[in-house]
Amino acid sequence: MSHPTHRPECATFLLDQGEELRTVMELLGHSTIRMTSDTYGHVLPARARQAASAIDRILGQEGTA
Repeated sequence: MSHPTHRPECATFLLDQGEELRTVMELLGHSTIRMTSDTYGHVLPARARQAASAIDRILGQEGTA
């Protein structure tokens, strides 16, 4: 990703869509995954909530089958 103006938007979008942190790190050219996480980690709590909701749905359906 070379255009600096759109880097934050692209990284945030990719993470919000579920792309792996390591993939975003590589696209941005960050030297460490920590740099990417520290910069764009604000997106990850929403993904964790979505994952928890998915597990709740699965477990809720498990008892009805």
